[in-house]
Amino acid sequence: MGKITGFLEFERLSEAQQAPKERVKHWKEFVITLSDEDAKVQGARCMDCGIPFCSSGCPVNNIIPDFNDLVYQQDWARALEVLHSTNNFPEFTGRICPAPCEAACTLNINDDAVGIKSIEHAIIDKGWQEGWVAPEPPNRKTGKKVAVVGSGPAGLACAQQLARAGHSVTVFEKNNRIGGLLRYGIPDFKLEKSHIDRRLAQMEAEGVEFQSSTYVGNEADAGEGLTVRTPESLKEEFDAVVLTGGAESPRDLPITGRDLNGIHFAMEFLTQQNKVNAGDRVAKQISAKGKHVIVIGGGDTGSDCVGTSHRHGAASVTQFELMPRPPESEDKDLTWPYWPLKLRTSSSQEEGGERDWAVSTKAFEGKGGKVEKLTAVRVEWFKDKATGQMKMREVEGSEFELKADLVLLAMGFVSPMKNVLDSFGIELDNRGNAKANTEDYRTSDSKVFAAGDMRRGQSLVVWAIREGRQAARAVDEFLMGASTLPR
Repeated sequence: MGKITGFLEFERLSEAQQAPKERVKHWKEFVITLSDEDAKVQGARCMDCGIPFCSSGCPVNNIIPDFNDLVYQQDWARALEVLHSTNNFPEFTGRICPAPCEAACTLNINDDAVGIKSIEHAIIDKGWQEGWVAPEPPNRKTGKKVAVVGSGPAGLACAQQLARAGHSVTVFEKNNRIGGLLRYGIPDFKLEKSHIDRRLAQMEAEGVEFQSSTYVGNEADAGEGLTVRTPESLKEEFDAVVLTGGAESPRDLPITGRDLNGIHFAMEFLTQQNKVNAGDRVAKQISAKGKHVIVIGGGDTGSDCVGTSHRHGAASVTQFELMPRPPESEDKDLTWPYWPLKLRTSSSQEEGGERDWAVSTKAFEGKGGKVEKLTAVRVEWFKDKATGQMKMREVEGSEFELKADLVLLAMGFVSPMKNVLDSFGIELDNRGNAKANTEDYRTSDSKVFAAGDMRRGQSLVVWAIREGRQAARAVDEFLMGASTLPR
């Protein structure tokens, strides 16, 4: 490495952020990219550890020691080349990935991990700033046509790889703009949509065609105003079809009072705000302004609801989590290099509100068809001696009520949209996902492939990119008999 003793000399430096009181006044990103000098110091902290567990901890297997060293050497152009060799969209992962690579960092055994995510963020931002990110059109066309259904991170990664291999690729998206989860599931304060737009411009220059407001499936299931493409028509027109839609079926909470107005799935809330930020008019937009908001679900989606509610001007925000409060820090001897269970506080949670753990919601109550409060109970978790599984039971006498003008259900997703999968007539796994393995990503229909959340279920953006890239290689091998695309 460039600085053999760097990990002994320098401390971890996190990216600066705009103060919470200021950033809740707008929808822009508030994380400040590291300066060249600060990124160099972070790169110097990377150890010559022999086995880069960070690379195996990263789902796309970023070649992290190499680009850390190149940043230390201030060879930014080569660092960008190394980063792009494994990751099509580091501006997405550098902003919204939870960084399992840092959990796996060797330095994390007994010290603070290298700021890998912040270095990645700095590399790609500098690449765009310097004009180094340019279209890479193929030298030749194969004459093969591929349809990619879904324009989230898996679909975009798959489409870009296949276009660069020389295939004619068309991406179909049911929404009015391209981007899938990136566009409508992630708040602008975490990912401004200009980052998506410039990637789409690059991909169009590489030959990718995008068709938005197009529903793929049976016409009876399509929404109003959408163009419909049936699975039969796609399979007739294209040499291969790749299903890369998201896990869009949210987990519900079927308890007393669920039908009251004011109770919504998180994605209804988040998607509407992103559309408004993009300039769309949304009739009867769900608003948290002046309301007592309860967010049920402690994950990233719940956190996004918290941050959005703050920006709306909520009177109060409370977030429930069914699981017990995690420890302040993990037992590294037991968990390293794997993703640890420990208490994490998101930027949205730093902005205010209350968090409560080991809480189960029992019922919603209201008047005039509108929710006004909820009843919840505290639970405790224990290991069942017979099965060894963790189970929960209610704590006697722990019931409580809480005012609730707006309830947002953010408890995860159970499967992709079943009607889309059913329209293709492909086999599903026991979780309702498209059944396909990670060797060839092929479904029970030999011409149809599946990747991302459509195949593996709800997961991280970085996993979607990995699956999109690997599926692209599988499709290329299917069409051409061999492939030079990386896995």
